[in-house]
Amino acid sequence: MKLVRYGQPGKEKPGLIDAHGKLRDLSKVIHDVTPDQLSDKSLAKLAKLNTDKLPLVKGKPRMGCPISHIGKFVAIGLNYADHAAESGMPIPKEPIVFMKATSCIQGPDDDVMLPKGSLKTDWEVELGIVIGTEARYVSQKSALDYVAGYCLVNDVSEREYQLERGGSWDKGKGCDTFGPIGPWMVTKDEVPNPQKLHMWLELNGQRMQDGNTKTMIFGVTKLVSYVSQFMTLQPGDVITTGTPPGVGMGIKVKGKAAPVYLKRGDHVALGIEGLGEQNQKIVAFKA
Repeated sequence: MKLVRYGQPGKEKPGLIDAHGKLRDLSKVIHDVTPDQLSDKSLAKLAKLNTDKLPLVKGKPRMGCPISHIGKFVAIGLNYADHAAESGMPIPKEPIVFMKATSCIQGPDDDVMLPKGSLKTDWEVELGIVIGTEARYVSQKSALDYVAGYCLVNDVSEREYQLERGGSWDKGKGCDTFGPIGPWMVTKDEVPNPQKLHMWLELNGQRMQDGNTKTMIFGVTKLVSYVSQFMTLQPGDVITTGTPPGVGMGIKVKGKAAPVYLKRGDHVALGIEGLGEQNQKIVAFKA
């Protein structure tokens, strides 16, 4: 099942994508795709709906973040060995955990805004894990029992703020518009193996990232279990799991560093197998 939220910012309605790829309205069934709709019981109830009888949504409305009221936006750094290498950083012995501000969350095709004075804004295609059941000190063996589904994330990052301004990575990861999520959340029953998903990102039509979740250092079950040792994961929380190589910071020409960063007017497209695609225009800072 593919759950979505569609409509103008702040006025999104719940919906789902049917077996024919058509958008159906869910607003007469649930008020919104809220954390309490992500439990196994609630999702099973939705799965039993006759989708052909749900109202068909005409046109191509804006897609919002597929989950409302996300409590925590947890992120994992350097989770692909080849991305760590291109970043000039050692392969981590344990997952690197940081937070993205929930105020950065937006729809998958909304404009990405360059922070004021930014010169090093970068892209990162990532697999997102959506928590469906409260998780605290869970084992790897049982980790997937606490997962509602998966989504596509662009972990937009300002590298100067992240790496050159002291302190934690958070300040370069949570700027406004730096968290496009969606277009939909795919329930875990439709993703039997989250460690076998092709992922890609293009900048102005040029393929920059072309990877697969199978090359993660720490897989989905490890990450859910690990993060739950340090904080209680609650329904609606999202964990974004790291990116494969091909980010702008790591670009080299003839063996020499030649980073490429986002600028006004650029177009970014990205996708993960089965989880849909995003398209973003890069725009200047707006007060």
